[in-house]
Amino acid sequence: MFDQQEKITFIGGGNMARSIIGGLIKRGYPAHLITVTAPTDRTRQRMADDFGVNTAEDNAKGAKEADVVVLAVKPQLLDIVCERLVADMGGHGDKLYLSIAAGVTVDTLQAYLSGAPRIVRTMPNTPSLLGLGMTGLYAPAGTKQDDKLFSQSLMAAVGKVVWVEEEAGINHVIAAAGSAPAYFFLFMEAIQTEAENMGFDAETARLLVQQTAQGAAQMVTESDLPISTLRSQVTSKGGTTAEALRTFEEGELSTLVAKAMRAAVARAEQMAKQF
Repeated sequence: MFDQQEKITFIGGGNMARSIIGGLIKRGYPAHLITVTAPTDRTRQRMADDFGVNTAEDNAKGAKEADVVVLAVKPQLLDIVCERLVADMGGHGDKLYLSIAAGVTVDTLQAYLSGAPRIVRTMPNTPSLLGLGMTGLYAPAGTKQDDKLFSQSLMAAVGKVVWVEEEAGINHVIAAAGSAPAYFFLFMEAIQTEAENMGFDAETARLLVQQTAQGAAQMVTESDLPISTLRSQVTSKGGTTAEALRTFEEGELSTLVAKAMRAAVARAEQMAKQF
């Protein structure tokens, strides 16, 4: 349950907005306190039908009565959307703004929003669509505790949350969680491909991969042991697993993963300079 129940408006009705709204409704948040703005009739109707929330075509109309505004549009559209929103509302309205846009800093958001003082950056990942998300949050110094608590509760509706003390930490969340589902998908894809090369049909190969991945993840979730210990427990000396892992080590898998994560951080830093 939520200690605070504020009027929330989502600017944008894409997949991430849907996942957050679905999580809120599932956890008992009142649908009549949620509004979604979207330019297409189809998106607005789906939101109303699926969740019973309010909808509006005009962003300013939807946001004007809100206490909290979730900016759920693509980063490259954020400047136009925010500047138009502020102009149509006659100011930022001293609302709490939550952003889910990668690469757009608090300073940039404040510039877009005519100096709005209450901004929290969030970085959810795609498993949020299943309620299994991992979200990083950053709030600048001076942010009210109530704003932080509400932001945390909102994103906890779709999974786990962590706070970062420095804004640069959001880029580290991108590398470790935001982009990371794709790392696992790539690894799973490689295993499935080789399983098919070994003679399994595509359906069986996928079943082998997805069930094993789900089981391994669940073992990590349900155990307090370090991941390295879990790995060693299924690695008999001189056995098949040990031989496979030796091959990964010869290929410097750990170094490659670190390099990939650093590349994700570097790209996030580059994106911040574009806005």
